[in-house]
Amino acid sequence: MTSGKQVPSEPNPFFILKVSIFMVSMPDFITQRKAMVERYQRTGYIKSQSMAEAVQRVPREKFMDPNYMEHAYIDQPFPLPGDGGQTISAPYMYPIFYEPLNIKHGDSILEIGAGSGYGAALARELVGEKGLVVTIEINEITCKFAETNLKRTGYGDIKVICGDGSAGYPKDAPYDAICITAASPRVPYHLVEQMKTMGKLMVPVGNAYNMFGQDLIMITKEMDGSTKEENLMKVTYVPLLGKHGQYR
Repeated sequence: MTSGKQVPSEPNPFFILKVSIFMVSMPDFITQRKAMVERYQRTGYIKSQSMAEAVQRVPREKFMDPNYMEHAYIDQPFPLPGDGGQTISAPYMYPIFYEPLNIKHGDSILEIGAGSGYGAALARELVGEKGLVVTIEINEITCKFAETNLKRTGYGDIKVICGDGSAGYPKDAPYDAICITAASPRVPYHLVEQMKTMGKLMVPVGNAYNMFGQDLIMITKEMDGSTKEENLMKVTYVPLLGKHGQYR
């Protein structure tokens, strides 16, 4: 006859070792994200509190190809699922694009080139619940990847369109800001009619394979309907595809 008292079993050392290795190998993404925001504030990439809060809230690692997830907060672009030409931009490029646009709560934003969906998620944080974010991706595999990422991270209200974004998206125009995240062969004046008065458009302009990169151009639609162009800096982006892109 045995007593009702149970003798605790010895812990399995192999299980403890496995758990310990898993815990050590898992990157601390929250700490990395915080460090990245602070680094970008020091270097001037992030200028506004709203941009800092947006970058802090969006988990970039969940928008990465799983093969590169651990590198989410390294300052470089990484490949995405698609036909081999799609990338998630280096993280500092998003504040470089968004800060000059002065995006506010309630604004409407069109992003041409959804990529991973990360940029659209940041835009959604900037415009808030009363704003609108539309993002378009021409590669179907990449588009589905972006849509899946946005839904599982709580950004399911972003409108994701799979198709040619080089002609814009007139259905929800006019927009306060338009971002083109690929190199356009020329300044896309055909999109000005989809901009609100005093709206802004950001676009890399130039040959995608130029060794010196492209010019990052910001276009402002003035009160009288004319446009003002500013050349902000040199950048390097993959080519814009579609009717008005580098390749059709």
